[in-house]
Amino acid sequence: MLDLAILGLLSECEFHGYEIRKRLRDELGLFANISFGSLYPALSRLELSGAVVGTESIGATPASAPIPLTGSLGGERAALRSRRAGTTRGTKRSRKVYRITDTGRRVFEELLAAEEPVGTDEARSFGLRLAFARHLAPQARLGLLERRRDQLIRRLAADRARAAAGGDFDSYTRSLVEHRTETTQHDISWLDSLIESEKQKQATPPTDNRSTRTVGSRSAAAKGTEL
Repeated sequence: MLDLAILGLLSECEFHGYEIRKRLRDELGLFANISFGSLYPALSRLELSGAVVGTESIGATPASAPIPLTGSLGGERAALRSRRAGTTRGTKRSRKVYRITDTGRRVFEELLAAEEPVGTDEARSFGLRLAFARHLAPQARLGLLERRRDQLIRRLAADRARAAAGGDFDSYTRSLVEHRTETTQHDISWLDSLIESEKQKQATPPTDNRSTRTVGSRSAAAKGTEL
């Protein structure tokens, strides 16, 4: 799933490794515990396979940036001299920027459209794919929603059977089972609305704006002629 997430982000913009990690954690919210120790090996693997390309981005330290306070006048003078020397010599700091390749886009599309392997964290996998669902073909997007709905219907049936057989549950355990059942029912209703919306979109023929503009232009031209 990490490869899918990285390629999905890079399909929209070029990013430094730090920015990729930030977006995985803060925006997608599906990799809260991801570390650079996991991210950079994945980026290296994708780079070796030709799915991404990493290039060095050179950026000089701005001359207007404040001199760090060291608590020592001599230390601050040394920092200032280093800044001036770096500006004179053109000393710059480099960071690696990653961008997706045509190969990477094909891999991303294949990963996004593929069904989840057995044993996958279903909720996490679905959430990740839904975040990039706009890149799917309409039928594949509908299939993603329907597969998740089927998963939840099976879970709901299993939870109800467990609740019916659990006559010796204490009040806390029973409350937990009921809460899970209610949450699953809510998620199924949410998916039903998404599926219905997706079907309506696919049933609605696209508007031919070019034809409208052409007709309008001809009408305007005709009026001009009459005048």
